[in-house]
Amino acid sequence: MNKKLAAALSGGAVLMLVLSGCGGDDSDKKANDWAKKVCDQWQPELRKIEAANADIKRVATESSKPEEVQKTDSAAFGTMSESYKSMGTALQSAGVPPVKNGQTTLEASVKGFQDTSKGYADLKTKMDGLDPKDQTKFAEGLKEVAGGLEAATKGGKDALAELNAGGLDKAMNSQKGCQVAAPSPTPK
Repeated sequence: MNKKLAAALSGGAVLMLVLSGCGGDDSDKKANDWAKKVCDQWQPELRKIEAANADIKRVATESSKPEEVQKTDSAAFGTMSESYKSMGTALQSAGVPPVKNGQTTLEASVKGFQDTSKGYADLKTKMDGLDPKDQTKFAEGLKEVAGGLEAATKGGKDALAELNAGGLDKAMNSQKGCQVAAPSPTPK
C-alpha cells in the first residue's frame, strides 16, 4: 500500500515541475520583471515542496512503521499547504501581470494556489486522524488520502495552466527561481 501512495504522491506533490521547462528568449521586459518578482519568492517554497515530496516517497518505499508514515506524511502535507499558500501570496504581491486579462489571470491563479493549500491542509487533517495501531484501517485510510491527492493538486495545476495561457510561461520559465531540478533521492 505504501508504494501505491508514494506513486500517487510523486505525481501530485511536485506539480511545480511543470515550470521546469527551458527558458525562452522572451523580450518582454515587463513580463520578465513581473516573473522575477514571483519566482524569487517561489524558489524557497518549491524547495520545501520537493523536500516534503522526497520525505513522503522515502517513508513509503522503506517499509516504515505506520506511525512514521503518519508523522512524515502529516508534516509534509502541512509544509505543502503552507508553501502553496505562500506561492499564492507571492503572486498577489507581484501585482497584476502585464498580459491581456492580467487581473483575471492573477485572480484565477491565486485562487488555484489557495485551493491547493486548503487541499493539502485537508489531507493533513485526514492523515492525523488515522489510527496507526490498526494496520487494516490505516491502510484503508492511506488509500483515501492517496485518492484525495488529485483533488488537492487540481487548483495548483489550474493556476499554472492559467499563467501559461496568459502568456507568462516563457517569462516564468526563464527565471532561475521557477526552475526546479529533477528530484534526487534523499540520503538518510
